[in-house]
Amino acid sequence: MRSVTIPDIPALNEPADWARSSSETLMLLSRRRSTPIGLMGEPGPDPEDVDVLLKLAARVPDHGKLGPWRFIVIADEGRQRAGETLAKVIAGDEGVNEERLAVERARFLRAPICVVVVSTAAPHRKIPEWEQTLSAAAVCFNLLLVAHAAGYAGAWLTEWPTYDERAREALGLAPQERIAGFVYLGTATESLVERIRPDLEPRISRF
Repeated sequence: MRSVTIPDIPALNEPADWARSSSETLMLLSRRRSTPIGLMGEPGPDPEDVDVLLKLAARVPDHGKLGPWRFIVIADEGRQRAGETLAKVIAGDEGVNEERLAVERARFLRAPICVVVVSTAAPHRKIPEWEQTLSAAAVCFNLLLVAHAAGYAGAWLTEWPTYDERAREALGLAPQERIAGFVYLGTATESLVERIRPDLEPRISRF
């Protein structure tokens, strides 16, 4: 089992400037890719490692210092409970059969850990909700980067519960909260190869 060592995090008002050359960071970014859920297995981060990963993942741009996001960690026996919860949500829906219910019961068993990143964006007198939502999205991607740097595979998904009010409530979200992503973490069961990437040339303009 891996053990993640958290670097010293500066205390309030201590020097925090770290814009400097890092070949290892650039190499990680040049090779970074998500791991398909079907290729993710044990081991995953243990509870102490998860806490470290979340501390680092939370270091994102955050206009107004609101912290407009929170985490729900689904691990261990909680994976089965969360799956059962989603199965109950759709059990009475038209066309749902036992096969579909089995898929939902196993949804969080596909990887050792799932971190639900919840956007708590809300009306604010100065900070637009869109900027708060973007901060939550940054947390999702930052969590992937932190996990990769710690040696774990990861995937950021949305899936149907993100858009289902009943599912959000069943997972413990308040009415105004939204799911920014389900971030699955574990270990890749086989080596990955580079996938197709968007052609950047037509996507870049210069003003």
